[in-house]
Amino acid sequence: MSIRRTVRPVTAGVPSPPPQVAGPAEVAAASAAEPAGTAEAEREAAVARLFDLHYTSMLRLAALLGADDPENIVAEAFYQIYRRWRKLRDAESAEAYLRSTVCNLTRMRIRHLQVARRHAEAPPADPVASAENSALLRDDQRVLVDALQQLPARQREALVLRHWLGLKESEIADAMGISAGSVKTHTARGLAALTQAMETRR
Repeated sequence: MSIRRTVRPVTAGVPSPPPQVAGPAEVAAASAAEPAGTAEAEREAAVARLFDLHYTSMLRLAALLGADDPENIVAEAFYQIYRRWRKLRDAESAEAYLRSTVCNLTRMRIRHLQVARRHAEAPPADPVASAENSALLRDDQRVLVDALQQLPARQREALVLRHWLGLKESEIADAMGISAGSVKTHTARGLAALTQAMETRR
């Protein structure tokens, strides 16, 4: 009968190999990877909160400013703020940036439509409002909204930001990219023109 012996390696007195230590490049890569993932998650969470808080008000803003496709305008605004989130300082500046972006995109869209209509052979039919857009505006006075749409773009923006969103002059100036003095001028002229238009329609 043979006896099988298990031979164990002798380790007494033999120093164990030193633990592997990552070099400077590996340490830098590892430390950069975790914050990058954390920053990305924080950005997504912050933009999601911003969307929940302000999507409806931004949609109403775009509609009142005269956008024929307010849903696409607001979607593009949120996409832009998502891309540039790292350049924003805090949630308050993000909301202001969002308003400004909606105003700019709506203004560009209206200009594009005006140019396209000038070159169109036949006058385009009135755009069919989406169900969401109609629901947002159904409680507003239709005559007032129609008169508002006839105002120059800057006057319309100033009145909507002031009287529908209740912004301060400084906030309106930031959203429109103009001075506070210009905000006063556009607001006063827009209000006078709107009042005259309303009286004419009565």
